[in-house]
Amino acid sequence: MSIDHPRNTNPPDPPVFSPQNPWVQGRLLELDILDLSPTGDGVGRWGAQNQVVFVPNTVPGDRIQARLVRVKPRYAHGQLHAIIQPSPHRVRPHCMVADKCGGCQWQPVAYAYQLVAKQNQVVQALERIGQFPSPNVDAVLAAESPLGYRNKVTYPVIFSPNSQRVQAGYYRKGSHKLINLNQCPVQDPQFDPFLAEIKTDVQQQGWSIYNEQNHQGLIRHLSLRIGRRTGEILMTLIINAKPSQASQLLANFEAQAQKWLEHYPQLVGVCLNFNSHRTNRIFGKDTVNIVGRNYLYETFAGLTFQLRPDTFFQVHTEQAEVLLKTLCAHLQLTGTEQVVDVYCGIGTLTLPLARQVKEIIGIEAQAAAIDQAETNTALNDITNATFRVGAAKDCLKELPFTPDLVILDPPRKGCHQSVLEQLLAISPQRIVYVSCHPATLARDLNRLCQSGPYDLNRVQPVDFFPQTSHVECVAFLHRSAS
Repeated sequence: MSIDHPRNTNPPDPPVFSPQNPWVQGRLLELDILDLSPTGDGVGRWGAQNQVVFVPNTVPGDRIQARLVRVKPRYAHGQLHAIIQPSPHRVRPHCMVADKCGGCQWQPVAYAYQLVAKQNQVVQALERIGQFPSPNVDAVLAAESPLGYRNKVTYPVIFSPNSQRVQAGYYRKGSHKLINLNQCPVQDPQFDPFLAEIKTDVQQQGWSIYNEQNHQGLIRHLSLRIGRRTGEILMTLIINAKPSQASQLLANFEAQAQKWLEHYPQLVGVCLNFNSHRTNRIFGKDTVNIVGRNYLYETFAGLTFQLRPDTFFQVHTEQAEVLLKTLCAHLQLTGTEQVVDVYCGIGTLTLPLARQVKEIIGIEAQAAAIDQAETNTALNDITNATFRVGAAKDCLKELPFTPDLVILDPPRKGCHQSVLEQLLAISPQRIVYVSCHPATLARDLNRLCQSGPYDLNRVQPVDFFPQTSHVECVAFLHRSAS
């Protein structure tokens, strides 16, 4: 049921600027930036009541002027108006549209300070949410290079009425206004020629471009994936169409796809993904191959993996290996362990660990991921790894053994309460929790440690996402003697 409110036909009154009413939208404030928020904004405090102001594109140590754009009683969001005194941690961004593009928030922040901020973010989450008074959080393991690391990119594609050109890039933070790009400093540099040239080819072909306002048009996104160790590249066009239209559409794309395959030596395949739904989700469920292969090969931890267009695989291959080495160094596996890997995906952790344990079972809800995990198991002649498709809580009830070790690598939302309850019922000696979101990690560790029988030994953050506020962590838990 809707409630009708009287319509105000008069324009709103302008903000009243006075010493008695300073905390209003439009007010210009002078602030010192003291910290960085988990979402990447600079954090300042203002006034006798210490109201918090979040300001994008600022760095701790900056003295700034900010204009309030959204105001609440205890906090506000501001827009950077001027830098009065720059922070010693402020650097020149590597990208000319870094202050506009929503792809990475921390390009103005010196990399050494990014690592400090990420460690603080993990500590604060564990203290405030997890209720750990002095958590043992190691220094963040830095990336060898904080640029040029992303092995997968997916760009929205639009048609700009102003330029009459096909454009692709990233959205401004918090909006669907596209920033057109021809290169990006955080992606693998081999993607740059594709980004610039594919837009021209799409325009010359006359393929219609998706308009999210009226849900019309064909081309929605361009996705590129590279094997960092093999150099193989896979291209996918996400289109506004149904799988039933595949046969008629393939004829329209095949000739151009063949030209791409011949023009780019490292390109091994071109695919179409079908997404006809009004949704922010990028990939649909169905993908067909136009030319070449529908997968690329990647080498990870000495093993060969097949990766398809929509396969989940960490975007920073080298740092994923760093995390794996850290995990193995801490566990000191003897080859006698029986292990369960929950949320195993395509076996990214399962298969390397299989070489160091007696037996390992991977659990994953997505049947397509398990299909790839089994393919990758066969590719590497691994015989002691098996996989189960289903909800984690159900599969944990049906294990053929009581595991010595459980690996948890859930999505950003963390583990469901029922999974944690089943894990406590099984009560393995050790748990390793891999997380991409410190807040949900802290929440789940509270359940396992503060309310359960486990001790948190240490947490090792690893920087999978330089130039952004995101951080990956691996937490090591041991069942207490009592």
